[in-house]
Amino acid sequence: MAYRIGIFGASGYAGGELVRVVDAHPGMDLVYLGAHSRAGSLLGEIHPHLSGGERSVGSLDPDAAGSLDLVFLALPHGASAEPAMALLERGVRVADLGSDFRLDSPGRYEEAYGGTHPYPEQLGMWPYGIPELYRSAIAGSDRVAVPGCYPTSAILALAPLAEAGLIASSGIIVDAKSGVSGAGRGVKAALMFGAVDEGVVAYNVLTHRHRPEIEQVLGAVAGGPVEVVFTPHLVPMQRGILSTCYAPAAVGADQVSVRNALEAAYADSPLVTVGDGPPTTRWVVGSGRCMLSSHVDERTGTVIVLSAIDNLLKGAASQAVQCANLMLGLGETDGLPTEGWMP
Repeated sequence: MAYRIGIFGASGYAGGELVRVVDAHPGMDLVYLGAHSRAGSLLGEIHPHLSGGERSVGSLDPDAAGSLDLVFLALPHGASAEPAMALLERGVRVADLGSDFRLDSPGRYEEAYGGTHPYPEQLGMWPYGIPELYRSAIAGSDRVAVPGCYPTSAILALAPLAEAGLIASSGIIVDAKSGVSGAGRGVKAALMFGAVDEGVVAYNVLTHRHRPEIEQVLGAVAGGPVEVVFTPHLVPMQRGILSTCYAPAAVGADQVSVRNALEAAYADSPLVTVGDGPPTTRWVVGSGRCMLSSHVDERTGTVIVLSAIDNLLKGAASQAVQCANLMLGLGETDGLPTEGWMP
């Protein structure tokens, strides 16, 4: 019997991808769709590219969702906390794609988001949703905080090296470039075609809210504080992230040891590939995969790891389903798209 699934935030880009992935999942039955401003609409009016367009979209009221086994929350920052806690009280598992429960302390949350959390006691209580690193914590849990797309890309590249002591704990630079879908579906002047086409722009330099998230996870695996300079860029493509991560090499780190550390870390992770040459976003768009390559500049003592993901899949929807599979006792990769689109 398939698990009964709901999606709150079904009208956004990540929500639409959740619908597409869950609809194709052999162990899940999508029985409830919720949205805020589009409540009362038909799915086909919001996502005409998806089948089952005659399905109606309800509200974000947990009471309206009925009896569910798991709900995906694909909501903006600050909108997940209340429905998440209400659903958990009803015995419903929650996979939160938002940022409300990713950070581990009130102080780190305030640093990232500039305010207080409505449930500070919950911070640090939600398993962090990168299955390749936290598989055992996610499995069987009733809640998971699915990370952002930029942290996913950077953490998969750097965490094995930080844990192995192959890179320094400071002087780490993450230079990340994302397609415009990473900014969401809202209409914004800076995201219109005339503003994005034919140009590349950095944004939120030194202030991006995902930097504390990256430092939190790298510090946890390294066993001490880690400092990262994170600079995101918007590039004129629809989807995909390429992160170029630079870190000072620790004593003894070389190309062989760095490559071996990455391969060992992901030996049992079919959705992460360590390749010989730099990956391109075209190879991962449409899939739930992450492709990595490592390079050591012995002249400057710098480790470089390149990481490519689809920001809407491995950076959002498919990673959430990957976590849900573990939460429900299903196969980790069940129902996930594993092949990219080329050309």
